[in-house]
Amino acid sequence: MDFFERQHQARKKTGVLVFLFGVAVLLISLLNFLIIAAVVPLVGDGRKREGLFSTLQDPLLAMSVVLGTFVLISLAGLYRKSQLSDGGSSIASMMGGRLVNMASTDPEEQKLMNVVEEMSIAASVPMPEVYVMSEEKAINAFAAGYTVDDAVIGVTDGCMRRLSRDELQGVIAHEFSHILNQDMRLNLRLVAVVFGLFVMSQLGRLMMRIGFSSSGNRSSRSRNEGGGAAVIGIAGLGIMVTGGLGILMGNLIKSAVSRQREYLADSSAVQYTRNPEGLAGALKKIGALSTGSRLLTPHAEEASHMFFGNGMRESWFSFTA
Repeated sequence: MDFFERQHQARKKTGVLVFLFGVAVLLISLLNFLIIAAVVPLVGDGRKREGLFSTLQDPLLAMSVVLGTFVLISLAGLYRKSQLSDGGSSIASMMGGRLVNMASTDPEEQKLMNVVEEMSIAASVPMPEVYVMSEEKAINAFAAGYTVDDAVIGVTDGCMRRLSRDELQGVIAHEFSHILNQDMRLNLRLVAVVFGLFVMSQLGRLMMRIGFSSSGNRSSRSRNEGGGAAVIGIAGLGIMVTGGLGILMGNLIKSAVSRQREYLADSSAVQYTRNPEGLAGALKKIGALSTGSRLLTPHAEEASHMFFGNGMRESWFSFTA
Protein backbone atom coordinates (compact mmCIF):
# COMPACT_ATOMS: atom_id res chain seq x y z
CA MET A 1 0.00 0.00 0.00
CA ASP A 2 1.39 3.40 -1.01
CA PHE A 3 -0.18 5.25 1.91
CA PHE A 4 1.94 8.37 1.30
CA GLU A 5 0.32 8.78 -2.13
CA ARG A 6 -3.10 8.19 -0.56
CA GLN A 7 -2.37 10.93 1.95
CA HIS A 8 -1.42 13.36 -0.84
CA GLN A 9 -4.56 12.60 -2.86
CA ALA A 10 -6.84 12.99 0.18
CA ARG A 11 -5.34 16.39 1.07
CA LYS A 12 -5.72 17.59 -2.52
CA LYS A 13 -9.37 16.56 -2.78
CA THR A 14 -10.18 18.12 0.59
CA GLY A 15 -9.02 21.54 -0.64
CA VAL A 16 -11.34 21.30 -3.64
CA LEU A 17 -14.30 20.31 -1.46
CA VAL A 18 -13.75 23.17 1.00
CA PHE A 19 -13.73 25.55 -1.99
CA LEU A 20 -17.03 24.05 -3.14
CA PHE A 21 -18.43 24.72 0.33
CA GLY A 22 -17.71 28.42 -0.18
CA VAL A 23 -19.28 28.30 -3.65
CA ALA A 24 -22.41 26.69 -2.17
CA VAL A 25 -22.78 29.54 0.33
CA LEU A 26 -22.40 32.05 -2.52
CA LEU A 27 -25.09 30.28 -4.56
CA ILE A 28 -27.46 30.37 -1.58
CA SER A 29 -26.81 34.12 -1.28
CA LEU A 30 -27.63 34.63 -4.97
CA LEU A 31 -30.82 32.58 -4.64
CA ASN A 32 -31.87 34.79 -1.73
CA PHE A 33 -31.30 37.84 -3.95
CA LEU A 34 -33.50 36.37 -6.70
CA ILE A 35 -36.26 35.72 -4.16
CA ILE A 36 -36.08 39.23 -2.70
CA ALA A 37 -35.93 40.76 -6.19
CA ALA A 38 -39.06 38.81 -7.16
CA VAL A 39 -41.15 39.88 -4.16
CA VAL A 40 -40.07 43.53 -3.93
CA PRO A 41 -42.21 44.57 -6.96
CA LEU A 42 -45.25 43.03 -5.26
CA VAL A 43 -45.17 45.58 -2.44
CA GLY A 44 -47.53 48.49 -3.00
CA ASP A 45 -49.96 49.30 -5.81
CA GLY A 46 -49.53 50.15 -9.44
CA ARG A 47 -46.28 48.33 -9.98
CA LYS A 48 -45.59 47.36 -13.56
CA ARG A 49 -44.29 43.95 -14.53
CA GLU A 50 -41.01 45.44 -15.69
CA GLY A 51 -40.36 46.35 -12.07
CA LEU A 52 -39.01 42.82 -11.63
CA PHE A 53 -36.29 43.47 -14.18
CA SER A 54 -35.36 46.76 -12.56
CA THR A 55 -34.90 45.10 -9.17
CA LEU A 56 -32.81 42.35 -10.75
CA GLN A 57 -30.53 45.07 -12.10
CA ASP A 58 -30.28 46.90 -8.79
CA PRO A 59 -26.65 46.49 -7.62
CA LEU A 60 -27.37 47.96 -4.19
CA LEU A 61 -30.12 45.41 -3.52
CA ALA A 62 -27.92 42.57 -4.78
CA MET A 63 -25.01 43.65 -2.61
CA SER A 64 -27.24 44.11 0.43
CA VAL A 65 -28.87 40.68 0.15
CA VAL A 66 -25.65 38.77 -0.63
CA LEU A 67 -23.70 40.57 2.08
CA GLY A 68 -26.57 40.17 4.54
CA THR A 69 -26.68 36.42 3.90
CA PHE A 70 -22.94 36.09 4.48
CA VAL A 71 -23.17 38.19 7.65
CA LEU A 72 -26.07 36.13 9.01
CA ILE A 73 -24.30 32.82 8.35
CA SER A 74 -21.03 34.16 9.75
CA LEU A 75 -22.58 35.56 12.94
CA ALA A 76 -24.52 32.35 13.58
CA GLY A 77 -21.36 30.34 12.91
CA LEU A 78 -19.34 32.50 15.30
CA TYR A 79 -22.02 32.03 17.95
CA ARG A 80 -21.85 28.26 17.53
CA LYS A 81 -18.07 28.41 17.56
CA SER A 82 -18.16 30.35 20.84
CA GLN A 83 -20.32 27.60 22.33
CA LEU A 84 -17.57 25.14 21.41
CA SER A 85 -14.77 27.43 22.58
CA ASP A 86 -13.46 24.83 25.03
CA GLY A 87 -12.38 22.75 22.07
CA GLY A 88 -12.50 18.99 22.22
CA SER A 89 -13.91 18.78 25.74
CA SER A 90 -17.03 20.71 24.69
CA ILE A 91 -17.67 18.26 21.85
CA ALA A 92 -17.06 15.29 24.15
CA SER A 93 -19.49 16.65 26.73
CA MET A 94 -22.08 17.32 24.01
CA MET A 95 -21.75 13.67 22.97
CA GLY A 96 -22.32 12.49 26.54
CA GLY A 97 -18.73 11.46 27.19
CA ARG A 98 -17.12 11.08 30.61
CA LEU A 99 -13.45 11.74 31.28
CA VAL A 100 -11.23 8.70 31.92
CA ASN A 101 -7.87 8.89 33.69
CA MET A 102 -4.86 6.65 34.14
CA ALA A 103 -5.90 5.75 37.69
CA SER A 104 -9.00 3.86 36.49
CA THR A 105 -9.37 0.35 37.92
CA ASP A 106 -11.52 -0.89 35.02
CA PRO A 107 -9.27 -3.24 32.98
CA GLU A 108 -10.89 -2.13 29.71
CA GLU A 109 -10.30 1.51 30.55
CA GLN A 110 -6.71 0.70 31.47
CA LYS A 111 -6.27 -0.98 28.07
CA LEU A 112 -7.72 2.09 26.37
CA MET A 113 -5.46 4.51 28.23
CA ASN A 114 -2.36 2.39 27.54
CA VAL A 115 -3.16 2.30 23.82
CA VAL A 116 -3.72 6.07 23.72
CA GLU A 117 -0.41 6.61 25.52
CA GLU A 118 1.40 4.35 23.06
CA MET A 119 -0.05 6.16 20.05
CA SER A 120 0.76 9.50 21.63
CA ILE A 121 4.42 8.47 21.83
CA ALA A 122 4.38 7.06 18.28
CA ALA A 123 2.85 10.28 16.90
CA SER A 124 5.08 12.54 19.05
CA VAL A 125 2.19 14.63 20.37
CA PRO A 126 1.02 15.32 23.95
CA MET A 127 -1.36 12.72 25.27
CA PRO A 128 -4.91 14.01 24.80
CA GLU A 129 -7.74 13.67 27.27
CA VAL A 130 -9.80 10.52 26.75
CA TYR A 131 -13.59 10.33 27.01
CA VAL A 132 -15.87 7.30 26.95
CA MET A 133 -19.51 7.52 25.83
CA SER A 134 -20.85 5.01 28.32
CA GLU A 135 -24.37 4.79 26.88
CA GLU A 136 -23.20 4.02 23.35
CA LYS A 137 -22.83 0.29 22.71
CA ALA A 138 -22.02 0.62 19.02
CA ILE A 139 -18.38 0.80 17.85
CA ASN A 140 -17.29 4.35 17.10
CA ALA A 141 -14.71 7.00 18.02
CA PHE A 142 -13.80 10.61 17.30
CA ALA A 143 -11.08 13.22 17.79
CA ALA A 144 -12.01 16.85 18.46
CA GLY A 145 -10.35 20.13 19.34
CA TYR A 146 -8.72 23.19 17.81
CA THR A 147 -5.08 22.35 18.54
CA VAL A 148 -3.07 19.45 19.91
CA ASP A 149 -3.20 21.18 23.30
CA ASP A 150 -6.99 21.01 23.66
CA ALA A 151 -7.50 17.82 21.65
CA VAL A 152 -9.52 14.94 23.04
CA ILE A 153 -10.21 11.42 21.86
CA GLY A 154 -13.61 9.95 22.50
CA VAL A 155 -14.67 6.33 22.11
CA THR A 156 -17.95 4.56 22.64
CA ASP A 157 -18.29 1.94 25.34
CA GLY A 158 -18.75 -0.62 22.57
CA CYS A 159 -15.49 0.43 20.92
CA MET A 160 -13.60 0.07 24.18
CA ARG A 161 -15.06 -3.30 25.15
CA ARG A 162 -15.73 -5.08 21.86
CA LEU A 163 -12.40 -4.50 20.10
CA SER A 164 -9.20 -6.42 20.69
CA ARG A 165 -6.08 -4.52 21.63
CA ASP A 166 -4.75 -4.48 18.05
CA GLU A 167 -8.11 -3.36 16.68
CA LEU A 168 -8.43 -0.62 19.30
CA GLN A 169 -4.88 0.47 18.49
CA GLY A 170 -5.84 0.83 14.81
CA VAL A 171 -8.86 2.97 15.68
CA ILE A 172 -6.89 5.19 18.09
CA ALA A 173 -4.08 5.60 15.54
CA HIS A 174 -6.73 6.66 13.04
CA GLU A 175 -7.97 9.34 15.46
CA PHE A 176 -4.42 10.55 16.14
CA SER A 177 -4.10 11.16 12.43
CA HIS A 178 -7.01 13.60 12.66
CA ILE A 179 -5.11 15.46 15.37
CA LEU A 180 -1.84 15.63 13.44
CA ASN A 181 -3.45 16.54 10.09
CA GLN A 182 -5.46 19.38 11.72
CA ASP A 183 -8.76 17.79 10.70
CA MET A 184 -10.24 18.79 14.06
CA ARG A 185 -10.12 22.53 13.33
CA LEU A 186 -11.64 21.95 9.88
CA ASN A 187 -14.38 19.78 11.41
CA LEU A 188 -15.36 22.47 13.92
CA ARG A 189 -15.49 25.08 11.16
CA LEU A 190 -17.80 22.87 9.15
CA VAL A 191 -20.06 22.54 12.21
CA ALA A 192 -20.20 26.35 12.48
CA VAL A 193 -21.02 26.94 8.79
CA VAL A 194 -23.78 24.31 8.66
CA PHE A 195 -25.24 25.80 11.85
CA GLY A 196 -25.26 29.21 10.12
CA LEU A 197 -27.26 27.74 7.23
CA PHE A 198 -29.65 26.18 9.74
CA VAL A 199 -30.20 29.58 11.41
CA MET A 200 -30.95 31.14 8.01
CA SER A 201 -33.56 28.45 7.35
CA GLN A 202 -35.13 29.06 10.76
CA LEU A 203 -35.20 32.83 10.10
CA GLY A 204 -37.09 32.17 6.87
CA ARG A 205 -39.53 29.94 8.75
CA LEU A 206 -40.12 32.71 11.31
CA MET A 207 -40.70 35.30 8.55
CA MET A 208 -43.14 32.95 6.84
CA ARG A 209 -45.19 32.38 10.00
CA ILE A 210 -45.29 36.06 10.93
CA GLY A 211 -46.14 37.17 7.38
CA PHE A 212 -48.88 34.66 6.68
CA SER A 213 -50.45 34.91 10.15
CA SER A 214 -50.47 38.72 9.95
CA SER A 215 -51.96 38.59 6.45
CA GLY A 216 -54.76 36.29 7.57
CA ASN A 217 -55.65 38.47 10.56
CA ARG A 218 -55.95 41.72 8.56
CA SER A 219 -59.42 43.23 8.04
CA SER A 220 -60.67 44.31 4.63
CA ARG A 221 -59.86 47.94 5.51
CA SER A 222 -56.19 47.08 5.86
CA ARG A 223 -55.94 44.96 2.72
CA ASN A 224 -52.82 46.74 1.53
CA GLU A 225 -51.09 46.06 4.82
CA GLY A 226 -52.23 42.46 4.61
CA GLY A 227 -50.73 42.18 1.13
CA GLY A 228 -47.42 43.48 2.44
CA ALA A 229 -47.48 40.92 5.23
CA ALA A 230 -48.19 38.17 2.69
CA VAL A 231 -45.15 39.29 0.70
CA ILE A 232 -43.05 38.92 3.86
CA GLY A 233 -44.46 35.44 4.27
CA ILE A 234 -43.62 34.54 0.66
CA ALA A 235 -40.10 35.89 1.07
CA GLY A 236 -39.74 33.92 4.29
CA LEU A 237 -40.90 30.75 2.55
CA GLY A 238 -38.30 31.28 -0.15
CA ILE A 239 -35.51 31.92 2.35
CA MET A 240 -36.54 28.85 4.36
CA VAL A 241 -36.34 26.74 1.19
CA THR A 242 -32.92 28.13 0.22
CA GLY A 243 -31.74 27.60 3.79
CA GLY A 244 -32.91 23.99 3.64
CA LEU A 245 -31.17 23.58 0.29
CA GLY A 246 -28.05 25.09 1.83
CA ILE A 247 -28.20 22.63 4.73
CA LEU A 248 -28.52 19.74 2.26
CA MET A 249 -25.63 20.98 0.12
CA GLY A 250 -23.58 21.70 3.23
CA ASN A 251 -24.15 18.25 4.66
CA LEU A 252 -23.30 16.59 1.33
CA ILE A 253 -20.03 18.52 1.04
CA LYS A 254 -19.35 17.96 4.75
CA SER A 255 -19.77 14.22 4.18
CA ALA A 256 -17.48 14.33 1.15
CA VAL A 257 -14.81 16.26 3.08
CA SER A 258 -15.13 13.78 5.93
CA ARG A 259 -14.72 10.85 3.57
CA GLN A 260 -11.47 12.24 2.17
CA ARG A 261 -10.11 12.95 5.64
CA GLU A 262 -11.08 9.40 6.67
CA TYR A 263 -9.06 8.02 3.77
CA LEU A 264 -6.14 10.16 4.94
CA ALA A 265 -6.54 8.96 8.53
CA ASP A 266 -6.73 5.31 7.45
CA SER A 267 -3.45 5.52 5.55
CA SER A 268 -1.82 7.46 8.40
CA ALA A 269 -3.00 4.86 10.94
CA VAL A 270 -1.22 2.16 8.94
CA GLN A 271 1.87 4.36 8.93
CA TYR A 272 1.80 4.64 12.74
CA THR A 273 0.99 1.04 13.63
CA ARG A 274 2.48 -0.83 10.65
CA ASN A 275 -0.40 -3.22 11.21
CA PRO A 276 -3.29 -2.82 8.73
CA GLU A 277 -5.00 -5.92 10.15
CA GLY A 278 -5.94 -4.10 13.35
CA LEU A 279 -7.85 -1.37 11.53
CA ALA A 280 -9.38 -3.88 9.12
CA GLY A 281 -10.51 -6.04 12.04
CA ALA A 282 -12.29 -3.09 13.67
CA LEU A 283 -14.15 -2.32 10.43
CA LYS A 284 -15.17 -5.96 10.08
CA LYS A 285 -16.60 -5.99 13.60
CA ILE A 286 -18.60 -2.83 12.85
CA GLY A 287 -20.02 -4.57 9.77
CA ALA A 288 -20.94 -7.67 11.76
CA LEU A 289 -22.54 -5.77 14.66
CA SER A 290 -26.30 -5.21 14.44
CA THR A 291 -25.99 -1.63 15.67
CA GLY A 292 -22.81 -1.10 13.67
CA SER A 293 -21.45 2.35 14.43
CA ARG A 294 -24.80 4.15 14.85
CA LEU A 295 -25.09 6.44 17.85
CA LEU A 296 -28.02 7.22 20.14
CA THR A 297 -27.09 10.81 21.04
CA PRO A 298 -29.32 13.49 19.45
CA HIS A 299 -26.19 15.45 18.55
CA ALA A 300 -24.87 12.69 16.28
CA GLU A 301 -25.98 14.46 13.09
CA GLU A 302 -24.22 17.73 13.90
CA ALA A 303 -20.91 15.96 14.56
CA SER A 304 -21.42 13.08 12.11
CA HIS A 305 -18.35 14.04 10.05
CA MET A 306 -16.06 13.62 13.07
CA PHE A 307 -16.71 9.94 13.72
CA PHE A 308 -14.68 6.88 12.79
CA GLY A 309 -17.80 5.16 11.46
CA ASN A 310 -21.17 6.37 10.24
CA GLY A 311 -22.95 7.53 13.38
CA MET A 312 -26.28 8.03 11.61
CA ARG A 313 -28.86 5.63 10.29
CA GLU A 314 -28.18 4.22 6.85
CA SER A 315 -29.11 6.71 4.12
CA TRP A 316 -30.94 5.88 0.90
CA PHE A 317 -28.00 7.45 -0.94
CA SER A 318 -24.55 6.00 -0.28
CA PHE A 319 -22.79 9.25 -1.22
CA THR A 320 -24.22 10.93 1.91
CA ALA A 321 -22.47 8.45 4.22
